[in-house]
Amino acid sequence: MTHRLKKEKNFSYMEVGEGQPIIVLHGLMGGLSNFDAVSNYFSNKGYKVIIPELPIYSMSLLKTNVKSFANYLHDFIEYKGLTDVILLGNSLGGHIGLFHTKLYPNKVKALIITGSSGLYESAMGSGYTKRSDYEVIRKKAQDVFYDPAVATKEIVDEVYETVNDRNKLIKTLAIAKSAIRHNMSKDLPNMKVPTCIIWGKNDIVTPPEVAIEFDELLPDSELFWIDKCGHAAMMEHPDEFNRILDSWLTARKF
Repeated sequence: MTHRLKKEKNFSYMEVGEGQPIIVLHGLMGGLSNFDAVSNYFSNKGYKVIIPELPIYSMSLLKTNVKSFANYLHDFIEYKGLTDVILLGNSLGGHIGLFHTKLYPNKVKALIITGSSGLYESAMGSGYTKRSDYEVIRKKAQDVFYDPAVATKEIVDEVYETVNDRNKLIKTLAIAKSAIRHNMSKDLPNMKVPTCIIWGKNDIVTPPEVAIEFDELLPDSELFWIDKCGHAAMMEHPDEFNRILDSWLTARKF
């Protein structure tokens, strides 16, 4: 990402554009650059796009869970003096956005989730028994996408480094357990916030039926599909992702 990382108080974040704030929440293995296309597009459309670095590997093990990250997000929103934010989350980021909305419904104007955990967890904490085998990790990184070519060497290297760092691996497994523990199926019917669900039809991490369940359980949601697309729609089909989201925000007058 071309935008500079700001470091203030306990927070590191990127910020671009002016207007209605959209806070972007990255996933477990997801770098801030995964949202380059989103931030470049919406920062030119009257939105202030803010991407905080979530403290996934820097929280104490006791606080390495979905609820702590949701509270960290609340502290960040308070620090920035924001109200009526739009939250956009992929994978674990979607789960954090959902849980934050459950805890602080008055702070959130709208939610966008893509490949979100919160109902079904499959691949987040599994398959690291052969973590020292680069080819195994490469295949695991490729499985996130419909087109394996999207998993560049840079992405594979980052995943490999993460799962072979003992501290990060322990935190990764703690987060996976926390995601299962913080299942949101009973909470979603009470969450009235307008929600845009954008999902890859070929997502094998959080399969299509997960998106359908989110749509059925959330009172005010709309579900949009992207074909030939895996777990990270904003990376694999950025133009279509932005078009769908732009249309939804416009229709909802956000």
